[in-house]
Amino acid sequence: MKNLLPFLAACLLFVMMPARAGLFDDDEARRRLEQVRVDMDARIEKLEDAARAQLQLMNQLEALRAEIAKLRGQLEVTANDLDQSQKRQKDFYVDLDTRLRKVETSVTDLTQKVAAGATAPRPADMPAADPAQETRDYEAAVNLLRASKYVDASVAFRQFIKNWPKSSFLPGANYWAASALFQARDVETASEYYGKVVNNWPDDALAPDAMLGLSNSQQELGDAKLARKTLETLVSKYPKSDAAKTAKQRLGKK
Repeated sequence: MKNLLPFLAACLLFVMMPARAGLFDDDEARRRLEQVRVDMDARIEKLEDAARAQLQLMNQLEALRAEIAKLRGQLEVTANDLDQSQKRQKDFYVDLDTRLRKVETSVTDLTQKVAAGATAPRPADMPAADPAQETRDYEAAVNLLRASKYVDASVAFRQFIKNWPKSSFLPGANYWAASALFQARDVETASEYYGKVVNNWPDDALAPDAMLGLSNSQQELGDAKLARKTLETLVSKYPKSDAAKTAKQRLGKK
């Protein structure tokens, strides 16, 4: 009996070993499955983060494209406005040069007459004054404008208007004061002086040009509707003037 006990114990141990091995195998499998699940969750989370980042990047890219399109549109509008402004300025300089030449000729003729002893043309109620000085003051202002000294020219013309309130040069003085102010970028004041010519001397040769200058000023001040209305009035009131031809071009009329 004593000899059988060791044998029976060995048999029992042999029978129990596979069961314990199976138990250990199940625990290891569970541990590995859990690790795989953890790894998969981590990978899925990384993929979700990457997808979110990519979606955010796409949204930013789309926003940038929209902003670029908007800036391109603004650039086109600005370029067109600049082109129109340059064209108006070119037209102004051509017109300015032509008219200044005429003014210089008139002033020279008048100076010669004064030097010869004639009196400068003036209304009958004009107080006695030195007509030669009046002509010199006007010519000095014209020369400042011709030299592109717009601020000085505007001051000179306005001082002339103040010093010679009965002068026959007043329509021209107001017109050239407005032109000088416009070039000096005092557009609002320029508009006032253009308006004075239009309202006070509607039959003067400079009235159509003053109305064109008034339209330019209104356009620069941002009132495109009023500027267009002024052009239409110019075409209607002075249809045969050079200013009316320019107005028609701007209005798109033949």
